[in-house]
Amino acid sequence: MITSRHRSSLDVLKRSAKACNRCRKRRTKCIGDPPYPCIACSDSGHVCVYTESEKRVTVTESYLLELQAQARGGTTSRDAVTDITDASSQDIELGFTGTDNWVLGSSGQYHFMGNSSSTYIANRLNPTAETLAWHKYPHHEDTAWLRRSNNPQTPPLPPFEIAERLYRAQHAYIGTIFAFLSDAAFHERLEQVYARGPDPNDREERLVYCQILLVLAFGQMYSINQWVDKQGPPGFDYFKHALDFLPNVYEEGSILFIEVLSYVAYFMQTINRRDAAYIMIGIALRMAISLGLHQEVSDQDIDSDTREHRRRVWWSTYSMERLLCVTSGHPLSIQDEDIDLLLPSPMAGEDEYTSSVLKSYTELSQVQGIIGEKIYRKKQKSGLDLSACVQHIMKRLSAWFDQLPSAMRSNPPDSGAPPSREIVSTYLHYHHCINMTARPILLYAVQRKLAPGTQNPIMARWEDGLPPDIVHVIDRAISAARSSASILSAAAKYNLVATYGFIDGEQAFSAALLLVMVNIAFPYKEVDASAMEMALDVLQMMAEKGNAYIRACHSLLTKIRSTIKPKDHSKAGNADEVGEQQVPESSEILPGLPQDENQPFSFDFEGDPALWAEVLESIDIDMDRQWVETALRRGQQLDT
Repeated sequence: MITSRHRSSLDVLKRSAKACNRCRKRRTKCIGDPPYPCIACSDSGHVCVYTESEKRVTVTESYLLELQAQARGGTTSRDAVTDITDASSQDIELGFTGTDNWVLGSSGQYHFMGNSSSTYIANRLNPTAETLAWHKYPHHEDTAWLRRSNNPQTPPLPPFEIAERLYRAQHAYIGTIFAFLSDAAFHERLEQVYARGPDPNDREERLVYCQILLVLAFGQMYSINQWVDKQGPPGFDYFKHALDFLPNVYEEGSILFIEVLSYVAYFMQTINRRDAAYIMIGIALRMAISLGLHQEVSDQDIDSDTREHRRRVWWSTYSMERLLCVTSGHPLSIQDEDIDLLLPSPMAGEDEYTSSVLKSYTELSQVQGIIGEKIYRKKQKSGLDLSACVQHIMKRLSAWFDQLPSAMRSNPPDSGAPPSREIVSTYLHYHHCINMTARPILLYAVQRKLAPGTQNPIMARWEDGLPPDIVHVIDRAISAARSSASILSAAAKYNLVATYGFIDGEQAFSAALLLVMVNIAFPYKEVDASAMEMALDVLQMMAEKGNAYIRACHSLLTKIRSTIKPKDHSKAGNADEVGEQQVPESSEILPGLPQDENQPFSFDFEGDPALWAEVLESIDIDMDRQWVETALRRGQQLDT
C-alpha cells in the first residue's frame, strides 16, 4: 500500500490532473488537488477556480475490443481469471500514474529514464530522489576533475612492457567487440607517446596522447578489477589526465576523434555518469555521420584496409550507441534505414575469427536497436503490432544463432580452460536481447499470477489461459536468463567478470531481475531457483569488489527475494516433472548453449488480439513497480 506520507511526497512532484483557470492562462504547471487551491494561487493570494469540463474517459484497448466483440455477436464477458487480471491492472494503473520517468538529480535538475532501463524498477518501487541516488550518482563523487586544465600535465607513464600488457587487458574485454584500435595502430602511437610529449597546439598529437591514456585507464580497470583506494576506481587517474588532452568537440572531426570520443563515453558509463556517456556517444556518432562513415565510400583510390577500418569504427560506435541508449531507455540517434554500409569482414592477413566476432556482435546490436525502438517506444499502435514485432525479433535472434560460425558455437576442447572473453560478451549480448524482448510479456504473466484472487486451482499453472506463442516466448526468456547466470558464474571463476565494465553489471542485473520475478510468481523449480542464486552471487561478488551501483542492485533484489515463500516439496515435485533438467555446470555453458535454448523459433503468432493489447498496456504503465509492490505486499502478509 502507498501510505499517506508517501502519497504526499508524490503530490509535490505531480502536475494536477486539472489545471486551474489562472495556471492555464499563465501556461504554468498547476500543482494542486482539485477542488482545493493550487500552490501557486495559495502563495499569491488569488482565488483558485477550476472550470468544469466534459471528462475524457480512458479505456484500455482490450476493453474496447471486448465491447466491439459483444456488440457484434452478443458474447458474454470474459472468464473470471481475465476479470481478476483486469481489475488488478485497473487498480494499479490508478495508483501508479505520474512522473515515474523523471529522476531528480543532486543539482535539482530532472533527468529522463526510459522504460527499457532495468533500473527503472527502482523508480517504480519508490519514486523519490533518495531511492535513485545509486542509479544517477557516479561512483566517484569528487567533481574537481571535471574542470579541465588550461595547461595539461603529462602523467607518469608505466614501463613500456606494462603499457602493452594493459592494452591486451582492455582488448580482451572490449577490443574484440568494439574495434576502435588495431594492434598495429596502438604500437605505433604508443611509441610516439613514449618518444616525446604531445604538442598542446597540435590536435592530432593531443588525440593520440588522449587515446593512449584511455587505453591505459581501461587496462587498469580490467586488470585490477576492484576498488583499491579513495582516488576512484582503477584507471581513473589516467582517465582524468586523458580528458585534459581532449580537443573541443567543435573542432574538426576525424576518425581518430571518433575513436577517442567513444572511449570517453564508455568510461563515463563505467563510472555511472550515464548522462555524460549518452551525450559523448551521441557526439561521436554524429561526427561519424558527418564524415560519411555510415555510407560506403565511392572513392576508388581508398585501399581496402582503410575502407574496412572506416566500417569497423562506424559499427563499433553504432553498437556502443545502441547499447547505451537502449539500456538507459533513450531514443536512438539514427535509423537502420539511413545506413548503407557493409558489415565487418576480414582484412588482408587477418584471422577470419576476429571479424566474425565483430560481425556477430554488430548484428545483435542491430536487433537491440529494434527492441528499444519497437518494444519500449512510448507510442505503440496496437497489440497486434507488438505481437508481430516480438515474433520478428525472436525469429531474427534464432536465425542469428543458426548462422554463427562453428568457432563461436563449439564447446572448448578442455572444459577446465578459461572461457574466451569475446565469446562471453557475445553470448551475454544474445541472451540479453531475448531477455529484453520478452520482459514485458513476462511481466504481464507475473502480474496476472500475483493478482489478488488467483490462488485457486484454475490458476495452478502460470501457463493456464495463455496462448502457446506467449508461453513459448516466456520460456525462452527464462532459459536465456539461466544461461546468462551460468556464463557469468563460469567467467567469475577465472576473474573474467568486469567489476566496472558496465555491460557485465547491466546484463547480470537484468538476468537476476528476471529470475527473481519468476521465482516470486511461478511454481517452484529447482533449476530456476539455483539460477537465481547464481546470478545474485555474481552481483554480490561485484558489489564486494567496490561497485556501489551493483551493490544497490543486489540489495534491492535480495529484499524482493525475501518475499518468496518457503519451498513446498509437493508442489516442487510436480514442477520438477515439467522440467527435470538441472542447472548445467558452468563449464558446459561456454561457449555453447543449453540444449533447451538451441531451438528454432518457429511459432506463428495467432493469439488473442485482446490479450496482446493487455500486454501493450502493461508496457505503457510499466509493470516493474506493480510486480515489486505486489511481491512486497505479499511478503508483509506472510509476516503477519
